[in-house]
Amino acid sequence: MAYDRQATQQSLNSLLSKLTDPDPDIRYMSLNDLLTTLEQANSAYLAQDVHSCSKLVEGLLKALEDPHGEVQNQALKCLKPLVTRLPPEIVTPLIDKLTHMTASETIDTSVPNTALRIILAALPRPDPSAPLSRESQAGCMAVSKVLIPRLVGGTVTANGQSKVNGMLTNDPEKGYSSEALDVLIEVVRHFGPMLNERELASLEETVMAIVENDNAGTVVIKRALTAVSALLAHFSDAQLSTFVSTLIESFRSPHLTSTRRRHLIGTIAALARSIPSKFGPYLRTLAPFVLSAVSEQELSEMRDDDSDTGDHDSEEDELRETALATLETLLGSCTSEMQLYLSDSIKAALRYLKYDPNVAEVEDEEMGGTQDEGSDDGATEEPEDDNDAFDDFEEEEGYSDIDDMSWKVRRCAAKVLYTIIATQQNNPKALEDDPIYQTIAPALLARFTKEREESVKLEAVASMNCLVRKTGEISAVINPDIHLTNEFGRGRTSRKRRRQDSDANLFDLESEVASSLAMSSPITTGSIPSSGPQAEIAKLTPSIIQNIVKLWKRASIPLKQAAISLLKSLALVRYGGLSEFLQQIEDPIADALKTSAMSSGFSVSAGTTSVSSSSLQIETLSLIAAISETHASNALLPFLIALIPGVVSAVNDKNYRVASEALGAVEQIEKALTPPRVSATEHDLGPQLEKLFYIIVNRIADNSSDLEVRQRAIHVLGVLLGRTSGAPKFISPVQRAAGLTLLVDRLRNETTRLATARAIDDIALLASGPDDVAFPWVRDALKSLAINPHTRALYDTKTTQELTSFLLPLLSTDDLHLLTPTLIIMGKLIPGNAQQLIDNRIVAALCSIIQAPLVGTVLKAYLLLVRVIGEQGAGAVLMQALLKDVGVSGDPAVVGRAIGTLLVYGGPNIGVKMEDFLTELQTAQDAQRKCLALAVLGEVGLRMGPACPLTPETFISNFTSKSDKVRLSAAIALGNSGASNIKAYLPVILEGLEASAPSKYLLLHSLKEILQHPESVRPDVAPFATRLWQRLLTASDDEDNRAVGAECIGRLSLIEPTSYIPLLQSAYEAVYACLEVAFGALNVAEIFDRIIAGIEDEQDVRTISNLMISKLIVLAPEETRDHLNALSAPLRKVLSIKPKENAVKQELEKAQGASLGVLKITRELQKAFPTAEASGDQRAWKLYVEWVGKEFTPLIRSLANDG
Repeated sequence: MAYDRQATQQSLNSLLSKLTDPDPDIRYMSLNDLLTTLEQANSAYLAQDVHSCSKLVEGLLKALEDPHGEVQNQALKCLKPLVTRLPPEIVTPLIDKLTHMTASETIDTSVPNTALRIILAALPRPDPSAPLSRESQAGCMAVSKVLIPRLVGGTVTANGQSKVNGMLTNDPEKGYSSEALDVLIEVVRHFGPMLNERELASLEETVMAIVENDNAGTVVIKRALTAVSALLAHFSDAQLSTFVSTLIESFRSPHLTSTRRRHLIGTIAALARSIPSKFGPYLRTLAPFVLSAVSEQELSEMRDDDSDTGDHDSEEDELRETALATLETLLGSCTSEMQLYLSDSIKAALRYLKYDPNVAEVEDEEMGGTQDEGSDDGATEEPEDDNDAFDDFEEEEGYSDIDDMSWKVRRCAAKVLYTIIATQQNNPKALEDDPIYQTIAPALLARFTKEREESVKLEAVASMNCLVRKTGEISAVINPDIHLTNEFGRGRTSRKRRRQDSDANLFDLESEVASSLAMSSPITTGSIPSSGPQAEIAKLTPSIIQNIVKLWKRASIPLKQAAISLLKSLALVRYGGLSEFLQQIEDPIADALKTSAMSSGFSVSAGTTSVSSSSLQIETLSLIAAISETHASNALLPFLIALIPGVVSAVNDKNYRVASEALGAVEQIEKALTPPRVSATEHDLGPQLEKLFYIIVNRIADNSSDLEVRQRAIHVLGVLLGRTSGAPKFISPVQRAAGLTLLVDRLRNETTRLATARAIDDIALLASGPDDVAFPWVRDALKSLAINPHTRALYDTKTTQELTSFLLPLLSTDDLHLLTPTLIIMGKLIPGNAQQLIDNRIVAALCSIIQAPLVGTVLKAYLLLVRVIGEQGAGAVLMQALLKDVGVSGDPAVVGRAIGTLLVYGGPNIGVKMEDFLTELQTAQDAQRKCLALAVLGEVGLRMGPACPLTPETFISNFTSKSDKVRLSAAIALGNSGASNIKAYLPVILEGLEASAPSKYLLLHSLKEILQHPESVRPDVAPFATRLWQRLLTASDDEDNRAVGAECIGRLSLIEPTSYIPLLQSAYEAVYACLEVAFGALNVAEIFDRIIAGIEDEQDVRTISNLMISKLIVLAPEETRDHLNALSAPLRKVLSIKPKENAVKQELEKAQGASLGVLKITRELQKAFPTAEASGDQRAWKLYVEWVGKEFTPLIRSLANDG
């Protein structure tokens, strides 16, 4: 070790001597070698070698003054590893020397400022909740004693004769330093929690002096506003109140200039983004200052001034742009507090949406009206190509769009309207009010054709799209029966949701598993409501279509994609409401496909949007799929026939994303052109389906195609063959045979095997007759053919036995994903073959499975198979095995359900009776046997319903057992039995909850079992709902009952969501339970307030908060992204908690679990919003992510490996 230290020291001395070499290349290479040495572990001894470190610091400081930029940059790279090695006593002198270098006239001041930022980032970050280490103390001292005074200014020189100007003061020649502001931001970022009130105040005063200076540049002002927002995040409530008072005084100053006013308004926006919850209450006094800048009065005054002077002041446009941008931020970040000013905000946005000082407003309206009315025949559109000459003439006369910045104001106004629409999704009354649909929507539509600037048009189309989509979400809350797609969060019930809803009776698994995406057809749409959001959108639809068609001819690719996206949203929300307009939008859609094909790979930017032609093509294909899915086939036929050539061409596209989306469109077209949506006798669609068939087959057979494309083509072929079953008029027998042969061939390829299995599953489920498939193909195809009775009829005894032998090894809990379908297939094969198939091997496998803790779909499938075995009269052997070989060795709750199912459906020859288990319950001394008997009786009660002779007292009598397990089993069995006999059981449970009995906890578990089946129990539970709600709230006051009580409250609210959802804002478990089912009825902003509070709460609450974030990433991505800054603070706080040095093992594990949970959700948020870190308005999130990456690298790597 001594040798290594000596060798390292000699190397460092040699490198330091070369830093003064006259050759810049040698100086550069010496610094490069020095960097390598400092990063090695051998240099760790420097932390105790003050003399060597001092020499290194001096050498690097000289290198920072090097005239060659490459040498300076290499010296900067050396600072980070050096700072981690420095003794604490050297940190302060180093920072002091660097601060003085910022005033140097000989070097670029950005170099020492960058060096300061590198040092601040490398210093140990102090933790306010833990004692400071020696290194952290040195860093804090250097910041407080040296850096902050030098930033603020007023420090006295060493000889005491003059004061040194601060780094943030205004230099008469250079102005303000944006690099110094970056240093300040870095100080607050790393040491903000450690700064005292005096330091925070002095820094704030210095920065606000920059903000209120009219001569400060744009870049400096942006950095200053960022610094203010960072500083005020650490202000106390009293300091924040003082700051706001000072801000108000500045607004009321008689010497307030337009520039200073703009900077002050920008300050309000910065604070709203940084600390929305703390800053929101102050908007009652501050928002009027923002709104006054975009008021009608000031607009009139500006016009009068323009008329008097004959010239337009561009600073006024900048002021209005900033005011509207601030208004957008306030509406998005402090939605609740801005409700008071919502009407004024709408008026301001509408006022400036058409703001154009260079064009008279009256003329604009007249010209717009003429164009709107006279363009049907295209006569008014043809001369537009000649307008360029007139434009040149205008420019020669002194007018130029380049000099006109009013379009920025109009764009900000459109963004304000977008934010208003987006943030009112949880306020149905706001969207039902007239201003939204009768004022905002027409104003947006007018900009489609009257607007000159492309980026403003994009914002107008995006805002209109947002209005349509939010209407779909609000309509789903107001009228849950309306048919919307899953894309809006409240779509037609998914298979997953149906499975959860029907989890009560377990009787419908067969049809659920046998469902297929290939079978889906549009739901019959109801009539349009006479009033409400849907009615308003229906009235606006003709205007939307008309304006889209008008803007299409001259639209750029980004604008075309925005228009296509709007059409898609309209198709999904109206659900069949575009039937009258399909002919009008047919040409734009065909043009989008054609344009994209001709300019493959070409991309264009407009404003802040960058769109490629491929993206336009993908969006267009998605629109075709949406229209095909949501509209009646009779109205679609001409539309689809015209577009099929373009879609077919897209299937062959080299871009795999385009080809894949095109196949998705083909799938929906197939469904629209095949039964049951069309009659096999009414239309001759064979030629169209033949085109689709051959393009799909060619894509599958082409091994050079992307794997994803081939897999999707296989699925689409399965849909086509399945839906045309029994209809040779659509697909000829020859084509069907070729398609089936191709699928069998794809089964032999490992990469396409799974996709082919699913395609064959679709064909099997939809087969309508034995002639659809040949006997040899059945023998070669997958076992999923057993699902359909038509194909299953082709199985002979030998095939069935061979199939069972193949399935037997899968009857294992090693892979639950395979176990579920295996159990279902077995349940299909056994009817009619029970005597041949139920042997010792099957029984042994079923007994082995039941000893594992089965839950969810696996348990449902197992119970379904047990039921089938019982119904086929083969249950006696299985019953004996369950009783003797399994019995109490398995989980009583699971084994009991299986035995109870077999007892009900096994018939009189099963070997045991219900009375036997009643006797066992009364006489058994072993707690496990009592638990098993209770589980059996509970399942019997569930499956027999009112016909069951058991009474609630049978279970309640066991509430006094000495065994906790018996008491809990009795409670679960009581709820299980009561789920199918509500009228007999629920009043008894309610009486127990109303009494001051110690059994409340157990009765809550019984109630939870009942409420787990909302679909089946809803009619019988509804009359008791109010009484139940009150009892649950009372019982949940007890801490022991709180968790199960909250779960009951959440499940009860699903029975009547409109009545109870608003009452659940404080119950984390209940809110989480309602997120997916009744998301539209929840206030997302309030949910995030509870999540942010919950992250800092106990571990259980934190876990649920993390789960809610994960859910909201999917359900409300825009709102989640807007709350990233707010989430970063509590997440950082949890990760900053460190266990005490004498912490026990449990405390260490608890702390590690909390950190892992936070890191997991952080990683999930990063994946969902990869561009957020680069966004200027998500700085707090960016800083948090960088900090996590630096401090928790091993844990993050571990999570990545686990994932």
